[in-house]
Amino acid sequence: MIALASDHGGFELKESVKRHLDERKIEYKDFGTYDLNSCDYPDFGAAAAKSVAAGECEKGIVICTTGIGISIVANKIKGVRCALCSEVSTARLTREHNDANVLAMGGGFVGPVLANEIVDTFLDTPFSNLEKHSRRIAKIAELEK
Repeated sequence: MIALASDHGGFELKESVKRHLDERKIEYKDFGTYDLNSCDYPDFGAAAAKSVAAGECEKGIVICTTGIGISIVANKIKGVRCALCSEVSTARLTREHNDANVLAMGGGFVGPVLANEIVDTFLDTPFSNLEKHSRRIAKIAELEK
């Protein structure tokens, strides 16, 4: 199960991602927003991130105009490692090295074709399980205490 969220600036890209997930037969839960009316990204980004942190959803995808604000929000939730990605290489590396569990994208900067490639890479790339990366993630978790 993938948690999805956006504000009005990321709404159209979120809807495109939903269609792509439907094509891949990947289940998701949409935490909003549900239209183009102006809204506040913290409301929706936090809800999606909390569902990932609680284990209700395996991973999350959050989108605002730049991806910056909503990624900051997601990273405020204990247990979430959110990475803002605007190309495929960082999506792969954040999964391999950081075991990121939430992907952020900017709807004003990433088009639907590239977004699908980023989403596929993020969802399909496993964590490397290398000791050095596990050690670093443990240090991040210590900062949350």
